[in-house]
Amino acid sequence: MCGQNTTQPLRPSVEQWQQWLGRAAAYRLGLFQIPPDLRVSVLVPAYNEHDTIAEIIRRIRAVPIPKEIIVVEDGSTDGTRELLEAMQGEPDLRIFFHPQNRGKGAALRTAMSHVTGDIVIIQDADLEYNPEEYPQLIRPIVEGNADVVFGSRFITDGPHRVFYYWHSVANHLLTLFSNLFTDLGLSDMETCFKVFRREVIETLAPTLKENQFGIEPELTAKIARHRYRVYEMGISYSGRTYEEGKKIGFRDALRAIWCILRYSRWD
Repeated sequence: MCGQNTTQPLRPSVEQWQQWLGRAAAYRLGLFQIPPDLRVSVLVPAYNEHDTIAEIIRRIRAVPIPKEIIVVEDGSTDGTRELLEAMQGEPDLRIFFHPQNRGKGAALRTAMSHVTGDIVIIQDADLEYNPEEYPQLIRPIVEGNADVVFGSRFITDGPHRVFYYWHSVANHLLTLFSNLFTDLGLSDMETCFKVFRREVIETLAPTLKENQFGIEPELTAKIARHRYRVYEMGISYSGRTYEEGKKIGFRDALRAIWCILRYSRWD
């Protein structure tokens, strides 16, 4: 209105936040200088995620980092495909469809062949992993200290839903077994949140073979064999039950053991 001061208040700069909070606290909140030309590719494999796919895309979009979202619909039968078909053509969203279910690894390989961003983030289509944590996860790469970042569910002081006990035990044992063969000191090899420089994906993607959840130990083994610089960052976690749609099971754990043995030595 006439006579009113309509000037918008200035937002504090990253440098001001770091001065007020201290550099360490600011970094924990993801407050650091992101290059203005940086672009992130978020890869979202989706299978039977009708109840969560629209919400996870909304949450990814809300992260204030320039990005493309690459969704691979992996032969869903619950209406996920129809939801994504209705989203086609949205400018920040690229959607690819598998005519039948091929598995998470196959969906990720499809997505990796289309990345254009400087940094690549793997994001499950459920709501277990929080996109708000992207700034913290990409920081070691942005600052030139890492080639790959694993988001660990086991080294964080942030909130997480209590795990199935035996599921947690299996995760720890598989990570220990993986570490024995890769000589990495990871705490969470099976985490969904894996972040890469694009050049790492360009090198590894043509060699990937696993179609299902074996993609996690395969990626880890090949990261170690290429001697990439690996960081871990603590993340929050909101695990879901099998009734809510959790898919990984005992056979996947057995396959993971085989993948650790194979890919730690051979392609």
